Amino acid sequence: MKRCVIPALCLGLLSATAVKADTTTGSQAFSMSRVQQTAGQYGQYIGSNVRGMDPLGSLGGNVGYKNTGSGNVGAFNSGTGNVGAFNGNDNTSSTSGNHNIGAFNGNGNTGEYDGNTNVGAFNGNGNAGAFNGNFNGRGNH
Repeated sequence: MKRCVIPALCLGLLSATAVKADTTTGSQAFSMSRVQQTAGQYGQYIGSNVRGMDPLGSLGGNVGYKNTGSGNVGAFNSGTGNVGAFNGNDNTSSTSGNHNIGAFNGNGNTGEYDGNTNVGAFNGNGNAGAFNGNFNGRGNH
């Protein structure tokens, strides 16, 4: 009989602890439902805004948000083969600002073959002439 009493007491303590944990979890679940509801509303807003922004890139092979040119992945990329954000914009030549990876690479170049194939951020920008700002660790101006 004594051997049955100890496991029964342990089982009773575990059940009491479980009940307390359930109460705490219940209050957390209520507050999380508010977070999920708010996140859901933002998701609806974003979804309605994305409809006119070419998110699937059906034209020109672009994937992301407001990409032009061809083969770009990310957001606000122009030119060819850029991955990231704000790459290859405002160049005077189609041979400039291509194949960049990162952010704010290969922008605002005047001439040809400027600001290409940079990896990182703020590389190959604002060059005048030809063959400037390519393969940089840091940007040229």
